[in-house]
Amino acid sequence: MSKIMIVTDSCCDLPKETIEELGITVLPFEVTFGGETFREIIDKSSQEVYEMMAKNDEIPKHSQISPLRFQETYKKLYDEGYTDVISVSINSQGSGTYNNSVIGKEDFFESCPEARDKMRIFNIDSRCYTVFYGYPIMEAVKKIRKGAEAEEIIAYLEDWFNVCGIYAVPYNLKYARKSGRISAAKAFAGEVLGLKPIILFADNTTVTVDKIRGEKNIVPKLLEVVEKNMTPQTPYLILHGRDNTLAKEIEKEMIKKTGRKAEMFGQIGAVVAANIGPDIVAVLVRRKNK
Repeated sequence: MSKIMIVTDSCCDLPKETIEELGITVLPFEVTFGGETFREIIDKSSQEVYEMMAKNDEIPKHSQISPLRFQETYKKLYDEGYTDVISVSINSQGSGTYNNSVIGKEDFFESCPEARDKMRIFNIDSRCYTVFYGYPIMEAVKKIRKGAEAEEIIAYLEDWFNVCGIYAVPYNLKYARKSGRISAAKAFAGEVLGLKPIILFADNTTVTVDKIRGEKNIVPKLLEVVEKNMTPQTPYLILHGRDNTLAKEIEKEMIKKTGRKAEMFGQIGAVVAANIGPDIVAVLVRRKNK
């Protein structure tokens, strides 16, 4: 009988309570900020990080998760009798963590060759950030509990990662410009004219799909873009930073348009906030053109 574990990193932005309830193995990113180093989710909540960011102009720094930490995790799961490990990582174009998960697998099997015929490890690049992979991981665990096999879970996750996209509006680009990791934000030239970008996060990349003039236009313009690109009658997720005011407005309008509440109302964590800023609103949908 198979015994399956999903391994991921803390950029999945699932609440600590959900992680514990579902028994997901989450490797935390270490964040250095304000003179201290802490583990995302484990040592500080997103709200605590936001409060730190409000008092400090410094940009939080985070390091990728090492191959050794993956190797040690795989060994622990092998010792616990797991037959299948599905390792889902942050976008490989934004972090070396996915590549390290693959190296960790190779190092584990090299150091423990007897495990090759007893435990399978599947490494998956989520191709994105935050609850883009946190939500389907949560749903995948529920499928596992109902008896789904590893191949079914992998097919479900890869379909999600291939089809979905996040349409996000950062309120300002201060953090994105300093971080330099988000190419669409780095290339956006309209901020001095009072414009804000709508950035699509998907397929290992970012692209500006539209521009908004003035904060009062954020909700209607973002909804317009979402409606244009969303597959009808499919679930959607809403993301926000430290303030959820616009996120609530968007959900209210989405309920009017679709008759459905958001499947998840997620808050971005320290790693995402360090790269895009703590002030953001976004909608995740299954895209029509995919």
